Amino acid sequence: MNYKETLLFIARCLTITHERIHQELIEETIKSGLINWDAVVKVSTGQYVFPALYCNLKRADLLHYLPVDLVEYMKHITDLNRERNQQIIKEAKEINKLLLSNNITPVFLKGTGNLLEGLYEDIAERMVGDIDFLVEKKHVKTSFEILKKNGYTNKVSELFEDHRHIPRITHPNKIAALEIHKDMLRKEKATFFNYETVENSLLTTNNITVLSYENQIKLTVFSKLINDNAYFLKNINLRGTYDVFLLGYKLKVKTEVFDNNLSKELNAGLDLYCNLLSKPQNLEYTSDKKSQQYVSDCLQNLSLNQYNKMKKVALKRYLKTSTRLQILFKALFNKSYFLFVTSKITDINWIKTKLGFKPNS
Repeated sequence: MNYKETLLFIARCLTITHERIHQELIEETIKSGLINWDAVVKVSTGQYVFPALYCNLKRADLLHYLPVDLVEYMKHITDLNRERNQQIIKEAKEINKLLLSNNITPVFLKGTGNLLEGLYEDIAERMVGDIDFLVEKKHVKTSFEILKKNGYTNKVSELFEDHRHIPRITHPNKIAALEIHKDMLRKEKATFFNYETVENSLLTTNNITVLSYENQIKLTVFSKLINDNAYFLKNINLRGTYDVFLLGYKLKVKTEVFDNNLSKELNAGLDLYCNLLSKPQNLEYTSDKKSQQYVSDCLQNLSLNQYNKMKKVALKRYLKTSTRLQILFKALFNKSYFLFVTSKITDINWIKTKLGFKPNS
């Protein structure tokens, strides 16, 4: 199995809880004995869907076809992720209670929001990094100060005026870092999809507030295609793909997900994600020539020759270097960025990481 075959096999596995025909196809494929399980582990781990893969195979009663030691390893990792997510949910609820007591309503985004709303049959399925939440811009600094008084801290005391969230803050006794968002998208796109455009459709259950399902789907697409430059890099993200798939099944009626201002990225992302897994029955979107070409380019990228691989690496480095140079330039004139840069270059663990050493080693 090459990389493309492995990724598409994993993608299909993520649908078997909802798609009976896919379950039958996956069972036959596994029984053929042609699956390279080492490759499956590597790719699914890199795509942050390893626990989701295990949970779907378990629900479909297909684990007995897998090597015993692999099943034990998958179960171990999934159990660890479940414990971590239980703690993240607990911490998010504490933050929610704290901010609500100060008349601030946090809107939980992405992975944490998905966990809090019960998107997954098993919370172990989703691998989550930080706790992301959105507040009205007028409440960003107040939220930051409230959390600082409750033990959260970072080395950058100022707020970035032109970034969608403040520098991540941490607590010595908490498992997850926090990102307080004033916007959800990069500066040049932020006016099209922000707090003001979503506030009338927010969902609140048991005092926990998240985006509507439609806007959760949009943010999942935009987070990768816009914020992470996936539209240009033609990258595939199975974790986001799986989230859109599950969110699509939450739609109770036919729902067209569209955005007049960001249609290029939205249609491309939805077309790709629905091609990789499958299209939920009630999810409607526009598939056009541009989005279909994007899908074709992304799939072709999975089988790149050496020359095109080098071009993609060069583009990634260009984007990363460009961003870093912008930060360094802003640090000459902006206190927030100056503090951010100095906090990095004086952090021994950060330096070790950049040099290829393990932190605290």
